[in-house]
Amino acid sequence: MRQSRKLDHIHQTLQLADGPGTTGFADITLIHNSLPNIAWEDITLATSLADLTLTHPVIINAITGGAVDVTAVNCKLAQFAKLTGSAMAVGSQYSALENSTVWESYQIVRRENPDGIIIANLGAHASSEQARIAVDMIGADAIQIHLNAAQEIIMAEGDRDFRGYLDNIARIVSEVHVPVFVKEVGCGIAREAAADLADTGIRAIDVGGMGGTNFLAIEAARSQAQLPDELLSWGIPTTISALEVLSILPPSVQLIVSGGVRTPLDMIKSMAFGGSAVAMAAPILRIISEHGVAHAAEWFDEFLHTGRRYMMLVGAKETKDLLTVPFQITGLSREWLMNRRIDTTQYATRKKHG
Repeated sequence: MRQSRKLDHIHQTLQLADGPGTTGFADITLIHNSLPNIAWEDITLATSLADLTLTHPVIINAITGGAVDVTAVNCKLAQFAKLTGSAMAVGSQYSALENSTVWESYQIVRRENPDGIIIANLGAHASSEQARIAVDMIGADAIQIHLNAAQEIIMAEGDRDFRGYLDNIARIVSEVHVPVFVKEVGCGIAREAAADLADTGIRAIDVGGMGGTNFLAIEAARSQAQLPDELLSWGIPTTISALEVLSILPPSVQLIVSGGVRTPLDMIKSMAFGGSAVAMAAPILRIISEHGVAHAAEWFDEFLHTGRRYMMLVGAKETKDLLTVPFQITGLSREWLMNRRIDTTQYATRKKHG
C-alpha cells in the first residue's frame, strides 16, 4: 500500500496545480534601494543551516522514495542536486523500515551525489532507533521529521493517532547524531506549535505552509473523493506561517520557508523574513520530468541568477544582509498578523546597521 501510494503522489504532483489556498507572497513588497552600493561580483547566495554550509538557499524538499519504480526519479533528483550544489531531502523512509527491498530507492541518492548534503525523512511517530536507521541508510547530514495530520486523515489508510509527537521528536533529537529539522506538509505551523517544537532541541523549522503542492488534493485525487473547498484550503499561508514562527523562534532554531516557493523573488522575500533556507520540490520534479536533468539545471542557474538581481535591487551583498532590508506587508497577511499581535511595522522600518 505504501509503495503504490508513492507512485500516486508523483503522478498527482505532476498533474495538479498549486492551491487553491494562496501563499501570501503577493502581500509582501521589498523596498527598492536606489543606492545599493555593492558590486555584482560580490553578491553571494551562500547560507548556512545547522552548521551545514549551503552554496545557495534552495533545498530540494522531500518528494519520493519507498517504491522500486520511483528509484529512477530519485536518481534524477540526486543528479540535479549534484549539478546545482543543492541540498536534498528524501521522501519518508518509513516504507524502507517495513520493507528492506525498497532501500535502493533512497540509497541511490547518496550514490549519485556522494559529497552532497542529504537529509533523511520520517514521520513524527517514528522512534529514535528508526531515526538512526534512516540516517545511516543514506549517510544523511540531517533528518527531517514531518508533520502531516491533515494529509493522514484524508487517506483511508492514514494514521488517526497523533499523540506523543513532541516526546518522540525530543527523543530523536537526543539520540541521533545529526541535526533534526521539523517540517509541516502544506498546512503551515503556528507560533504556538513552533514554541513547543523549539523546546525539543530541534535545529530548524520548515513551515511547509499553505499555497503550494496540496497533499489534501492529492489524497482526494488518489481516492477519487470530493472534498469541500474549505477543507482543500485548510491551513496557514506560507508567509504568515513564516512570520508567526519567527515571532517566537529562539536563536538556536533556524527557519526554512517552503510551501509554494516558486520564483526567485519568493526565495529572496523568504530570506528577508529571516529564513536560512527555502525548500521546493514540485517545480523541480516537473521540469526534470518534462525536459530532463540538464535542462533543469540550466533553468535553475537562471533562477539563482535572477535571485542575485533582486539582491542587487535591495542592496544586499550577502543573504544575511537581507535581514536589514525593509518590506511592506499588506492584505490578509497584515490583517492576520496584527490580529495575532505580531508587529508588522518592524519590517517596514528596518535600517542597515553600521
